[in-house]
Amino acid sequence: MSPSVDTLTARLRARLTPYLERWDELPANARGSVWMVVSSLVFAVMATCIKLLGQDLPVVEILLFRQLFVLLFVSPAIFRGFPAVLRTTRRHLHFTRSLLAFVAMTAGFTALVHLPLAEATAISFARTLFTTMLAVAFLHEVVGWRRWSATLVGFVGVLVIVRPSPDNLNEYALLGLLSACFVAALQIALRTLARTERPITIMTYQNVTLSVLLAGPAAYFWVTPSWQQVAALAAVGCLMSVVQWTMIKAYGAGDASAIAPMEYGRIVFATIAGILVFSEVPTVYTAIGATLIIGSTLYTMRRNAAKQQSPDAAPPG
Repeated sequence: MSPSVDTLTARLRARLTPYLERWDELPANARGSVWMVVSSLVFAVMATCIKLLGQDLPVVEILLFRQLFVLLFVSPAIFRGFPAVLRTTRRHLHFTRSLLAFVAMTAGFTALVHLPLAEATAISFARTLFTTMLAVAFLHEVVGWRRWSATLVGFVGVLVIVRPSPDNLNEYALLGLLSACFVAALQIALRTLARTERPITIMTYQNVTLSVLLAGPAAYFWVTPSWQQVAALAAVGCLMSVVQWTMIKAYGAGDASAIAPMEYGRIVFATIAGILVFSEVPTVYTAIGATLIIGSTLYTMRRNAAKQQSPDAAPPG
C-alpha cells in the first residue's frame, strides 16, 4: 500500500526541519539578502523569457498577457474586499500612476527585447538617479552636493553605455532610459499614494487600468500566439509574481540599506543569461557604465539610510 498524503507530508517536514531551523538562525540581513538574490535570479529568468517571446510577439501583447495573469493572481483579494477596494479620494492620482506604468513598461520591455540583457538591465537602474531629481522637484526633499555629485556620476555611467552621437544613436537605449525615468516617477507617485491608500486599492487600480490601456494596442498589433507561447506568457506572469513576493520577503526580513545592494545581482544574472541564451558578450562600455551606475546608486542609498537613521546628525546630501 502506498503511503498517504499525510505520511508523505510528515516525512517531508521531518527532513526539512533541520534546514529551516538553520535558516531561522541566520541574521535577519543575511536572510533578506538571500531572498533578494533569489528575486534577482528569477527576474533574469523572466527577462530572458520576455526577450525570447519578443522575437515573435508584439511587446504590448506580452504586457497584456502578463497583466492579465497578474490580475488573475490578485483577483481573490480584490473580490474579498469588493467594493471597498475601489473607495478612494485620489482616483486621479491612481490613473496618473497607471499611465506612467503604461509608458514605463512599454518602453522598458521594448528596450529589453532589442538590447543585450546586461545593457538593458544596467540602464534600468538609472531609476534611482531620476528618483533623486524627482524627489527634489515634487516632494521638496533636500539633497546636498554629495548626492548631486553621485547622481552626476551615475548619469555619466548611463552615457558611457548609451554613447549618444549623431552617428551612434541607439533608440532602444534611449527607450530604456525613458523607462527608468517613468519608473522613478512611479515611485514618487507610490510614495504619495501610500500615505493614504491601502496596498490592495493601489494594486487594484493599477492592474485593472493597465489591462484596459493595453487592450487596444494589443488588439491592433495582435499576433495569435501558439500554445507554447501562451504557456511561456503564463510563466512570465508567474515569475513576475515570484519576483514581487521574494522582494517583499527580502525587505521584510532585513534593513533596506543592507538588502537593496543585492538587487544588483540582476546585472550579473542577466549577463550570464545573455551569454548562454543569446550569445551576448557585454562590451567594455557596458561594464564601465554599469560600475559607475552601481557605485553612484549605492552611495545614494547609503546617504539616504544615514539621513533616515539620524536626521539631525547627518548633513544634507
